[in-house]
Amino acid sequence: MTEDSLIASQRTSAPESAVFLADVIGGLSSNPRMLPCKYFYDERGSALFQKICELPEYYITRTEIDILDRNRAEIASQLGPTIELIGLGTGAGTKTRILIEALEKPAVYVPVDISETQLVESTALFRKIFPDLEILPVCADYLQPVVLPSPGHEAARNVVYFPGSTIGNFEPNEALEFLQRIANVCHHDGGLLIGVDLKKDPNVLEAAYNDRSGVTAQFNLNLLERVNRELGADFALDQWRHQAIYNSSVGRIEMYLISEVDQFVHIDKHKFHFRRVEKITTEFSYKYAPEDVAALAGKAGFEFVRIWTDAARLFGVFYFVASR
Repeated sequence: MTEDSLIASQRTSAPESAVFLADVIGGLSSNPRMLPCKYFYDERGSALFQKICELPEYYITRTEIDILDRNRAEIASQLGPTIELIGLGTGAGTKTRILIEALEKPAVYVPVDISETQLVESTALFRKIFPDLEILPVCADYLQPVVLPSPGHEAARNVVYFPGSTIGNFEPNEALEFLQRIANVCHHDGGLLIGVDLKKDPNVLEAAYNDRSGVTAQFNLNLLERVNRELGADFALDQWRHQAIYNSSVGRIEMYLISEVDQFVHIDKHKFHFRRVEKITTEFSYKYAPEDVAALAGKAGFEFVRIWTDAARLFGVFYFVASR
């Protein structure tokens, strides 16, 4: 184990109920009310998200995959041979597979993911596809302190891979702190490959989070269903609706669950009163201009190397190296 851990204990199971309960009670007691988006990804939530990624309105995943696929050789060349690749929230591993297939003799792969089901499945698949690659899965919330395992194979350098534009779920100051932790793991000359959703037409953004088939609404409401199932709450799901809007003043998508009626909800020993049209915030997703991404990473201790993007500049895959 290394002392300069990523972001203290390594876990092999899903988040404990006590932590989940504390986060839910704390979030619903706050003003404005909120629920952490990291709890979207139980088994059903992860499956729903996979459906979202296939929707025509949701450009993010297919655009990022296309960027990786078209530029795989150049990206692999930048990352270099015999690296240790640390994947944060890589899910089913579709994008990571493209990357690993292009790398020259990768030494170690450390996937860190909160979804135990997806982590187990993707690890089993990757061990079949890449039998010579040392794979060390860690089931944990990478937003909390995570001690990374010590690999048996020696790597030339480590590269953190953070796909899917998840950096947008952080408030800007939290994003800076998170990138600083990553820089501490990378050391000098380590790398960061990160996916970022770029600023664009608000209509395109809002359509992506309010799909016509209602899958994103199911995904959002599943968070309440999980609270009911795991914490014994009594949210009436038919009395809540999904909404996502783009707030242009701060450059972010804001996703809510909105109470359709005046109602009470019980969780553990707590009783919460929700007025009609009162909102619970479930996700913020900041969108960035490329120069803002470079500036943020620069403050965290990274030097900008390259951006790969699509023709419409919807999405960017950025590569940085640690400068200290």
